[in-house]
Amino acid sequence: MRRLTIMYSLVTVLSFVGHAAADQVELAKPELLLREAVEGMPSGKTQEVRVLTATIKPGSKTPFHTHRFPVTVYILEGAFTLEIDGKSPVTVKAGEAMVEPHNAKMTGYNRTEDDTKVVIFYVSDADTPFLDPVK
Repeated sequence: MRRLTIMYSLVTVLSFVGHAAADQVELAKPELLLREAVEGMPSGKTQEVRVLTATIKPGSKTPFHTHRFPVTVYILEGAFTLEIDGKSPVTVKAGEAMVEPHNAKMTGYNRTEDDTKVVIFYVSDADTPFLDPVK
């Protein structure tokens, strides 16, 4: 019985030390970068999530296009200027994010002297093209 009491005490002490050590570890806290209500998200039974990267060379642009669902773009390096039909151009810089609306005719530019690197998040119905070129 004494042996069981010693074992129980040892487990209790080790458990306390483990919790104390865990309490000293700083918990990771996400930082909200962008929060935006959007329309046009997929509503099928399943969706496909795509995460893409792109490097846009100085002076380069995307094709004139639309997206069937909203697209979220995070700028890693440089700056990206988005032009949507009928709206003023918007420039987003490194560390910022933006949502490209669905079914809007648009093109994007790198108007800087350095490469622009972006991460793109796209949620769609399965096998939906990422973009539809506009002619």
